[in-house]
Amino acid sequence: MMHYTQVGYIGITASDTGAWRTFAGEYLGMQVVDGSDGGLALRMDERRHRILVEPAQDDGLAFLGLETSGPEQLEAAATRLQAQGLNVERGSPGECSRRHVQDMFWLRDPDGYRVEFYCNPTAADEPFTPARPIGGFRAGALGFGHLVLQTCNFGEMEEFYLQTIGLRLSDYTDGSPFRASFMHVNSRHHSLALIEFDRPGIHHIMVEYNFIDDVGRLYDMALKAPESIAVSLGRHANDHVLSFYTFSPGGFMIETGWAGRLIDVDRWKPELIFGPSIWGHERHWLPPERRAAAQAILETAAEKGIMEPTSVTRSPAFKIEES
Repeated sequence: MMHYTQVGYIGITASDTGAWRTFAGEYLGMQVVDGSDGGLALRMDERRHRILVEPAQDDGLAFLGLETSGPEQLEAAATRLQAQGLNVERGSPGECSRRHVQDMFWLRDPDGYRVEFYCNPTAADEPFTPARPIGGFRAGALGFGHLVLQTCNFGEMEEFYLQTIGLRLSDYTDGSPFRASFMHVNSRHHSLALIEFDRPGIHHIMVEYNFIDDVGRLYDMALKAPESIAVSLGRHANDHVLSFYTFSPGGFMIETGWAGRLIDVDRWKPELIFGPSIWGHERHWLPPERRAAAQAILETAAEKGIMEPTSVTRSPAFKIEES
């Protein structure tokens, strides 16, 4: 079994980098750094970037980065994947420089996305400075947040990430209101998930704030343009995140949340969850019949009085500690 420390970064292609500069900075509060190639590096913490935005004709996923704990672990991962007959390509010096990592190799998943494996990322020279007053993002050792991919090739994609790559299953849904698998690499409940859909692409990207107030203020901002809200405020049943979703300049959704659940990776056992949310999260992207199914799940959760504790980190953002 291969083990990774985090999903450390992702890259997205953008037909309008100017719109992303405004969205990431003025709306999300990230630190936006202009690249020499016309792209953007989006900072969330001490890393030089957590999201790289690359100019392109189309909007979508350029790559995702799985971090290993060092050069030996990186080489072991490459050797194992090559032994499975996969086409493993070494990252060029230029690619490693742009990612600010010591070394990297990559391959393609069944939907054609570039999955990068890397080691020894470098920290930024300057402290993280948000574009507007916020209490910071919950990233660090947990990684950038999480990425959810929609796919019409669900079985093969699930096998690739769980069996071939070696991510670990957190939990899953059985198709009501949609079929999904959630996967972890560290104590963040999930860093990658797959949703069965009629076309491939990014379903959403989640970033997590240290303070609930930042999610609330962001919701105030989104309510000024209600058409931008893709999923209303709510709380998930599996990772317990309190969040809402807005449409990004790329057309896919950005989930902005607080107080995601941490799991014990050595004792965790995957399970079928009753539904995606405990309350809220009206999903405007679902067709009417599936929205009705999602509403029925919420009503059942309310009838049963389902509630979950809040999981937080030891951070200046929180006044309580984990049990």
